[in-house]
Amino acid sequence: MLQLKKPLAFIDLETTGVNLGTDRIVEIAIVKILPDGNRSVKRKLVNPETPIPKGASDVHGITDEMVKDAPPFKQLAHELKQMLDGCDIAGYNSNRFDIPLLMEEFLRAGVDFDMKNRKLLDVQNIFHKMEPRTLGAAYKFYCNKNLDGAHSAEVDASATFEILEAQLKKYPELGNTIDSVLKQIGEDQVVDFARRFVFENGVEVFNFGKYKGRPVSDVLRSEPQYYDWMMKGDFPQHTKQKLTEIFTRTMLKKS
Repeated sequence: MLQLKKPLAFIDLETTGVNLGTDRIVEIAIVKILPDGNRSVKRKLVNPETPIPKGASDVHGITDEMVKDAPPFKQLAHELKQMLDGCDIAGYNSNRFDIPLLMEEFLRAGVDFDMKNRKLLDVQNIFHKMEPRTLGAAYKFYCNKNLDGAHSAEVDASATFEILEAQLKKYPELGNTIDSVLKQIGEDQVVDFARRFVFENGVEVFNFGKYKGRPVSDVLRSEPQYYDWMMKGDFPQHTKQKLTEIFTRTMLKKS
């Protein structure tokens, strides 16, 4: 069984799409597992305050009509932050999608959601490391059950917890703590969640465009207008936040 030093919150989002900079949450579920094994669940429909594309509704089944009376994220932000307070965070493809998009929503709502001192466990990384496939296939492979109700956020988040428990039994070498699992599969070193920047030898470098592979601080020092271009561009808020931190640090060193 998984041994926890602090609560582990499994999150799953259903959204208007997959663009971290522009898409919005329409449903969120949090399944919080406590160190004593007890769990609590919070599921909320969210009004994205923008039409839900048909393609997205076809995937998760949530329509404009279903969310028209639901609260917007801004009204839920403090309640969700409280639910996640003191928790490590887990999910399925969560490091690349759910957590970045959730962070964007908190930033838009003006709520400071601190990611420091949290472990981020993406169960998909274990699956890809051990048996590369999808959530439904993972559930069938590890739990020997069909995932009925897939793309319901609560069903997906709960299934992800079941998969993690099954993975710990199947792969004893993972251990049974968050630290031991991350030691085996590797821990993401994140600059910004959209991965426009990445760490190379402890230095933030561009991960896109004409300056890919170059240290961000070097580019900002020689071409500060690039900062203005990115801040005006269609980049996620978290990317802009991190860019500003690097820019400020670089300018202070320069002076």
